[in-house]
This record gives sequence, C-alpha cells and structure tokens, in this order.
Amino acid sequence: MAQTTWQRRARRAADRDEIRADLVVVGAGVAGLTAAVSAAEAGLRVAVLNKGPAWRADRAEQSTSTFYAQGGIAVVEPDNVEDSVDLHLADTLAAGAGLTDPQTTRPILADGWSAVSGLIGWGAEFDRRTDGGLARTREGGHSVRRIIHAGGDATGAQVQQALGRRVRLAAEAGSVICLDDANATEILRAHGQTAGVGYRTRGRDRVVYTPTVLLATGGAGHLYAATTNPLGATADGVALALRAGAVVADMEFIQFHPTMLYVPGARGRRTLISEAVRGEGGRLVAADGTSVTAGVHPMGDLAPRDVVANAVEARLTDTGESCVYLDVTSIPDFAARFPTVTAGVAAAGLDVARGLIPVVPGAHYLCGGVLTDVDGQTVVPGLLAAGEVARTGLHGGNRLASNSLLEGLVMGRRAAAVAVGRRDKRVVDAAPTAAREIPAMNREELQDNMSRAVALRRDAAGLGAVAAALHGAPKRVVRADADVEDAALTLTAQVVVAAAQARTESRGCHARTDHPHTDPTARTRCFGYMDGEIAECDGSDAITRVDALVR
Repeated sequence: MAQTTWQRRARRAADRDEIRADLVVVGAGVAGLTAAVSAAEAGLRVAVLNKGPAWRADRAEQSTSTFYAQGGIAVVEPDNVEDSVDLHLADTLAAGAGLTDPQTTRPILADGWSAVSGLIGWGAEFDRRTDGGLARTREGGHSVRRIIHAGGDATGAQVQQALGRRVRLAAEAGSVICLDDANATEILRAHGQTAGVGYRTRGRDRVVYTPTVLLATGGAGHLYAATTNPLGATADGVALALRAGAVVADMEFIQFHPTMLYVPGARGRRTLISEAVRGEGGRLVAADGTSVTAGVHPMGDLAPRDVVANAVEARLTDTGESCVYLDVTSIPDFAARFPTVTAGVAAAGLDVARGLIPVVPGAHYLCGGVLTDVDGQTVVPGLLAAGEVARTGLHGGNRLASNSLLEGLVMGRRAAAVAVGRRDKRVVDAAPTAAREIPAMNREELQDNMSRAVALRRDAAGLGAVAAALHGAPKRVVRADADVEDAALTLTAQVVVAAAQARTESRGCHARTDHPHTDPTARTRCFGYMDGEIAECDGSDAITRVDALVR
C-alpha cells in the first residue's frame, strides 16, 4: 500500500534520534487526541507518542481504553429540562464517597456540553431519537437519563474513529506527527522545567524535545490478572510522572466494574458488559434467580459501581459460586441495542439469546492518579496529565459511570490551552538517563499478588505480604518494551499498596475487611517518589503547589 505524505513524514521523524515539538502527547485515547487536535488547530507543532500500532478501526485488538468504552458520555444538554449541571454534580459527589472535589468537578461538568459539541463538530455521530434529538440512557449512580451513546454500545469506538480522522487531517497539514509503536521511557527535565520525552521505538532510544508534555496514557488495569482494559494499560504515565517528581493521589481507589464477562481461567483483557444494560432493565441475579442487590441500596442494580461490585463479591463469597448472572430477558432486541456486548459474548462461545450472561467484578478504572489542577497541570512545570492517568478530583473514591469520556474531552482541551500558553518557553536540551537497573517484578507474579490481596477486599496481612514481595522485586536493565511496562507496573503497585495500607477505613472502591467502618472525615492521600522510595506527602501542600501554577 502506497504511503501518504503524512505517513512518510511520520516515518522520517521516527527515524531521527531527536525531533522537536511545541507539545508532546503521550497516549492516543480520548484525552490525548483531543489535546493534540486542539493544540494543532491553535497553531502548535504536536508529536503524539502512541505505544500501539497505527490505529485502524478493523484491528481485532485496540491499544486504547477509549475504543472499548461502551456505555457513553455523561453530559447535560442545555435544553434538557429534567437535568442540570447541579444535578450531575450531586450525582458525581454521591458516587465519589466523600473524596470528589466540587471546586474542580463543577467546571469540568459545566464544560461538558461545549466539549461534546466540539466532538460532534469533528464528525462524531451519536445515536438519535426519532425526533432527531440525542438518545439518552441511564447508568448506575445517575438520577436521570443523561448518557448519550453511539452505535448502541460502541461509543468509545465512535469517539476514537472521529478523533483519529481529525488527527489524520492535522497530520496531513503538517501540524501533527504521529509516532506509532513508541514507548515513552522518561520525562526529561532541565532547570526544574520539563524539557522533553525519551522514548523507544524499533529497539532504539530517541528523544522529543519540547516545553510541554501531556501524559494521557490511560490506566493500570494490568496490575491484575483479569481486566476490562487493553494490553497497553500498564500504568506507564503514573510511573513516568513519579520518576519526574510529580505527586499522585487517591491511588488506592481502583474501580472494579460489577459486570465483566466471566470466562473460567481467562487472563488479560475480558469483555465488559456495559452498565447501560442495567440501565435498560437488565437484572443481576444469583444462580438461584434471586436478586444480588436487593436490600443493599435504594437504587438497586443502578447503585454506584462500588456498591454493586461489593454486592456481587459478597454473594460469591457467601455461595462459593464462580459468577453471578445478568438477566437480560426483559430487554427487547438486545442484540440490536447492544451489538458490542453481543459480539463479545459470542466470541467467548456464549449466546446472549439464553438471557443470562455470566459476570464477575473486574479491574476497570483508576480513580486516582497524577495530581493535577483543573487545567491538567502537575507540580512539575510543563508536565500535564489528562484522562484516566490524572487525578483532577472529579472521581473521588469511586467514578460515576460515563464521566470518564467526558473528563477526557474536557481536560484534553484544557491541557491544549495550557500548551498554547507555553509555546514560547525556552527548552534546554537534556540528555536521557543512561540504561540502569530498576525493580521489575515478573508480571504474572505481580498480577496474582494484586488479584489475591489488593482487589475488592483488602486487609493488613494481605497488603503487608504484597508490599514485601514488591520490595524484594528483582532489578532489571530496561531494554525491551516489556521491561518498561513491568517496571511501571511494579512502581505503581508499590504506591497502590502503600496507599491502601495507609487508609485504615473502607470508602468507595477501597474496602478493608479489617477496617469496615468509614471515617467521619474524608481525606485524600498523596504520595511521591524520592531516592528510590515511595513516601506519603502532605496532600493539602501538594494541592496548593498545583493551584499555585495558575496564579
């Protein structure tokens, strides 16, 4: 196949050991590509480091979590008399278990409609009602139907496709360089400022020099043996940020989706069964047909995710059964409304026509992450974070369903605006660090440890055992991409365990069986990385330092 001009340009850039840009985006999901397009349209030269192969819609496996998002985007339409930003905020606060920050959350939610409108302007097509208005569904924790969707349950694929087309146009115009199969290894700094990114591609170490780097690397699902996340979700951004001197927060809050398709013995990415299935009438039942959530929460199957996931886990513990079931017999034309779910179930050798889909909770979303302000800025000047890798304060201790794509769109645009303001910053070239040995545990061993003791149920003994195992992780010279990922998973697992040990209460996604109570006062915990050690730092001081960046 003949290469286009932009593909040839990208190939030439990838062959150079050093290139320069006004903004480097690490990651190619909703937050990263939104930022890349927005910055390019504002006149910046943008380089996108995509850890996966060049995006194509027909690939069997995709590299971004965005593509796999099913349910939709939670957003308040201005003409919806049944909804408001205040109501969306109230639902978000209720789901966040006391740790959602209303001061940063309200502006993000309020910018939602503008961001979605911009995406529609870039060519995204959402499902419509017969009167032409946007179709809306309801998901767990939402008090009204405010979730817009595309292709029934293929919203993420539509978002990825629309952004991919727009990035290609920017690449053809020469304002964006897409570097595929590029694995970021280091944030370069000089005189306290961000200076660029070191990355590996085709077995060689290379550098992009820039005054501004946006981490949009997604989550950390592969800390666990089974997850809804794609293979690339190996906590790269968290590790990059920690090693660059940034602060992370709320890392103990890893959301387990209540309904991941159950496949005996399977590891890696598993099919997600969208929360919208329950929004359209699906019911969680045990093998004997009784409700899993009856008496647990007033909202029943549409309670916040942490509540439903823990109800499922409790039922499995009580009965000794391997899974519960999602009863979809009441949903008309299920395959037409949920084609992505139907295809995923069929790929596992099951048939939705039976009406009962076997499910278990699965690692799904990192609610905490790299601490940022409402514009995506970290404590490291020039280093930004957006999307799942970031902790803006929106998600607190438990993310409200379908707030993730919304956050990616809004924060991607905000990060681009910051980059525009930094375009004239002088960049001092900084040499990448020479190859060194760093701790990197065997991936399956790490995943088995985390799945056993740092998943939905935790206690001091289990956390202590995992902490000791991680502390004793062998050191490895980072050469291959797998080494980079394993080292990132090891460092991130250390901070997740440290945060879980420090939080001696149960709150949101974090359940301590030895501390089942919830403290009257909710407190965010922050951690940094210095001299090879994870250490807790003062949360209020860290947040103040981030806020000071915009003044």
